[in-house]
Amino acid sequence: MTEKDTAAGADWQHWQSTWDRQQEWYLPDREERFRAMLDAVEALVGPEPKVLDLACGTGSISDRLLRRFPKATSTGIDLDPALLTIARGYFAADPRVEFVRADLRDPGWRSALPHRDYDAVLTATALHWLRDDELRTLYGQIAGVVRDGGVFLNADHMPDDTTPRVNEAVNAFYRARREREKAAGTQDWADWWATAAADPVLAGPTAERFRIFGNPAEGDHADGQTQSAAWHADALRAAGFAEARTVWASPADAMVLALK
Repeated sequence: MTEKDTAAGADWQHWQSTWDRQQEWYLPDREERFRAMLDAVEALVGPEPKVLDLACGTGSISDRLLRRFPKATSTGIDLDPALLTIARGYFAADPRVEFVRADLRDPGWRSALPHRDYDAVLTATALHWLRDDELRTLYGQIAGVVRDGGVFLNADHMPDDTTPRVNEAVNAFYRARREREKAAGTQDWADWWATAAADPVLAGPTAERFRIFGNPAEGDHADGQTQSAAWHADALRAAGFAEARTVWASPADAMVLALK
């Protein structure tokens, strides 16, 4: 059996589902933020948007987008070869979605896109890997691919340092819940990647992914900086968006919308 034959027989639904469960362990309100994101898309650009799924991973946003808006289209862009392998397998029979590989830190990443502009650019739980200067640069580039009247939405960890006692209590509550669920057998980030590395189809892309980002079992590869929702809104206005504000928040995370 060739590698192509093995990939064709892979259970992409399984990989998509286990990715979702692993992410929900960290983000129990994950579906709520997706719903709020798509509500904003429909309100501002309608039910047939052309979307750029930025740092798309396995295509979680695209999956919910296309289920809700059957006439939407999506371009997913990411650097991670393993997650893109899952995304391409999962959406292989859907002509409404396409994927490209590019590094958002590369100044030329927009040249990989198949369209000049988009009604909406959407991202979740991804851009916290970037440092402040990189994120400001990226926001300016995103402003260049959102059409006039289009929107950008970023849902991510955006802590509010003005409420330290609230933050401490909430973080302790979330940590205790994760520990209980972990003890009951829930996969965490490192566990999920270990399973992917041992899979015949994903072993190669996962090894390449580890060369790029590092192995989760050996420590957190993140060198990004987390800022408040207000910081993100200010940075987006400075990048060329006409309006920007928080449109959803939990005690630890938030979603900022920017209108071109």
